[in-house]
Amino acid sequence: MKFTFFTALILLFAPLTSYSLSQISNPNYDPELAEKLGADDYGMKSYILVILKTGENTSINKEMRSNAFVGHMKNINKLVDQKKLIVAGPFGKNNNDFRGIFILDVSSIDEANLLLETDPAIKEKYLKAELYPWYGSAALSEYLESSDKIWKVNP
Repeated sequence: MKFTFFTALILLFAPLTSYSLSQISNPNYDPELAEKLGADDYGMKSYILVILKTGENTSINKEMRSNAFVGHMKNINKLVDQKKLIVAGPFGKNNNDFRGIFILDVSSIDEANLLLETDPAIKEKYLKAELYPWYGSAALSEYLESSDKIWKVNP
């Protein structure tokens, strides 16, 4: 077989052609929902992942600590109501001083930091926050409506 310029072009572009032909459109795609949720073509979007760790405040003042964590829980609920906090929850016992996570529906670390400044447990340094850009399903926020219907006792 003689190797020609045309053969080289076919070998170069054949993988791209098969890739584009192998992509299948989603028959369940809902463009209005995708737009409402801010989804890209893959159904994904950017968030800020917050890892909450044990802070440097080791005060033994139980009242101050209790007030900070009561405020922490109130702040969580406020951020959920504002649709800025998508996921929140504690870690189990671990060796990394990880206390909990937040997934914030904001587009920048700066915006996330502004929200975290409203948290008394972070402000009082009982918790410290590490922030990371995170890419996940744009439908993540959709679980919140159901989550409010499945708890029996408010902690």
